[in-house]
Amino acid sequence: MLDAVKTLVNSRIRRVGVASVAALILVLALPVFAHDIPSDVTVNAFVKPEGERLRLLVRVPLRAMREVDVPRRSGGFLDLARVDAALHNAATLWLSGNIELYEGDARLASPRVVETRVSLESDLSFRSYDAALAHITGPRLPNSMQLLWEQGLLDVLFEVPIRSERSEFSIRPKLDRLGLKVRVALRFLPAEGEARAFEFHADPGLVRLDPRWHHAALRFVASGFFHILEGADHLLFLLLLVIPFRRLVPLIMVVTSFTVAHSVTLIASAYDLAPGALWFPPLIETLIAVSILYMAIENVLGSNVRRRWMIAFAFGLVHGFGFSFALREQLQFAGSHLLTSLLSFNIGVELGQVLVLLVLVPLLVLLFRFVVAERVGTIILSVLVGHTAWHWMMERGERLGRFPWPEFGAAQLASATRWLMLILILAALLWLAFGVLQRRNSRLEARRKPDADSSTS
Repeated sequence: MLDAVKTLVNSRIRRVGVASVAALILVLALPVFAHDIPSDVTVNAFVKPEGERLRLLVRVPLRAMREVDVPRRSGGFLDLARVDAALHNAATLWLSGNIELYEGDARLASPRVVETRVSLESDLSFRSYDAALAHITGPRLPNSMQLLWEQGLLDVLFEVPIRSERSEFSIRPKLDRLGLKVRVALRFLPAEGEARAFEFHADPGLVRLDPRWHHAALRFVASGFFHILEGADHLLFLLLLVIPFRRLVPLIMVVTSFTVAHSVTLIASAYDLAPGALWFPPLIETLIAVSILYMAIENVLGSNVRRRWMIAFAFGLVHGFGFSFALREQLQFAGSHLLTSLLSFNIGVELGQVLVLLVLVPLLVLLFRFVVAERVGTIILSVLVGHTAWHWMMERGERLGRFPWPEFGAAQLASATRWLMLILILAALLWLAFGVLQRRNSRLEARRKPDADSSTS
């Protein structure tokens, strides 16, 4: 019996030992596997239609080209004399099959590899199209150069037949498999007009290189719509803003005031009229958190909601700057239709707000009618949201505190004065418009009251 126990114990010890060794080997091997996929990859590209062909120049790090059989010399260095076939295979496997090109709405054939080159990381030829083309079609690196696969760049010239160089072209670069984070810097050189620069990450979907106005409008309406639905801080502010309202006219006044205000700062920011300093975005994010906290406190204290449109206008200016930060990266897809894209983005934001209100207001009505009293429910919701806003304010304020105080000169003061004048003019116009609306609403209610009294008598 004792021998059996000893045998069992020794067996368990051996199993544990084998499992431990296997786990140790796996842990040690993890960094090796992790390095197989690069963490950050930057792809540079040019697209240029010329006559009846579209030329595509691409530069990508060789370390992103995996699963390629590469001829090497002793020491692991590339055999540059015999590397052309491997480069062609890498370009076909990782680039050609993952880049979709369109002429109008028709997809073009897969790009054909014309030339490939290995370049050093210090090479600067991709600063311009002409220099990049001359480099790819020029001399190769000397065979005697000692270069590891992970240290070089792959430059490729692709060509695709097209009907006309003046057609509308689109591209979808599905290059997200090249690394954990892939950044694509692309420049389009049309046959006529100015070059356009794009920068996007992973798979951006179909990118129209020279969009028509309706293409830009549809893209930006969708972008604005989904931005408001994905922005938790904007949704919480909207919730606190409309909690006290059950009547249509006051609700319209508040939402309109918020809309006008954020439209002004959104469009002004897109035209570079907002401060461009590094401290400005964290300041706006902090003020957005402050706006949510303020609305929560006001709902708890029960202040006068008849003047809430003023608060909505003031904080709408702040939220407009927040919208502009999300819009800034999207403006590269506007082409020559900047104003159309701005208005379309704003329309998308408004459509998102309308959808939120159509869901939110009936839910609040049901909540306060069947679940909890209106005053108690308002306090509970406001305290919960205010607690979240407090933490956001502290975190964002800490980030803002890392920046030094800005220095204001004559130019900054003049810009601030212009902004203040514009805000005052808009506020005055809203005051007049809402005053007329309130008087008209009061007269309608006064007319309804005698009719109601006569019907009851």
